Amino acid sequence: MEHPRLVPIKLDNYKPLREMVFESLREAIILGRLKPGERLMEIQLAEEMGVSRTPVREAIRKLELEGFVVMVPRKGAYVAGISVKDIVDVFEVRAALEGLAAALAAERITSEEMDQLEMSLLKINVNADDDLDVIVEGDSSFHNLVYQASRNQRLVQIITHLQEQIHRFRMTSLSQPGRTKIALDEHKKIVEAISDRNVELAHALATEHIENAEQSLLNALREEES
Repeated sequence: MEHPRLVPIKLDNYKPLREMVFESLREAIILGRLKPGERLMEIQLAEEMGVSRTPVREAIRKLELEGFVVMVPRKGAYVAGISVKDIVDVFEVRAALEGLAAALAAERITSEEMDQLEMSLLKINVNADDDLDVIVEGDSSFHNLVYQASRNQRLVQIITHLQEQIHRFRMTSLSQPGRTKIALDEHKKIVEAISDRNVELAHALATEHIENAEQSLLNALREEES
């Protein structure tokens, strides 16, 4: 199903208009509806969201500060691309954190959380042929359950700070042919290791899973450049 790039802003929200416009544009970039390298035209974006140009201009400035947009002198604003350095930096940190989270989950997970983790696998399996948004949501839910089961709030907070970049990368990685099935198989092995309370194996499998996701993303980037 084709999703609209942007949806009109609902003005009955308690948030300031510029904040709602910012969140809408950021989400569109993260979900890939606004593509890397795409020029952001204030008038066009304002019309799509049903707002004036002023909150769009303010939102674009904030997006630039957060690294989602680049300003090109005398040309305007463009959606920031994903660089190899960005990918390597984020995935180095993520691999370490995901491995630790899985290891801690193998020690600390409750039976109720284990049921939720296994249920999340079934949901991804059932929805494997659905659109990318559904697949990404299921993947994100799986990893969040592992973080929760780690019982380490600091770890969760650190990963939360990376979530926007992780989500943007996740969309690109899982869109690669065959990656969804491979990721699901990797999830199943991680769940088995956690269920068996095998700390070392859970750590190794989770780390490998993230390294494979990184490789998928790098392959996608190379294909775009070739």
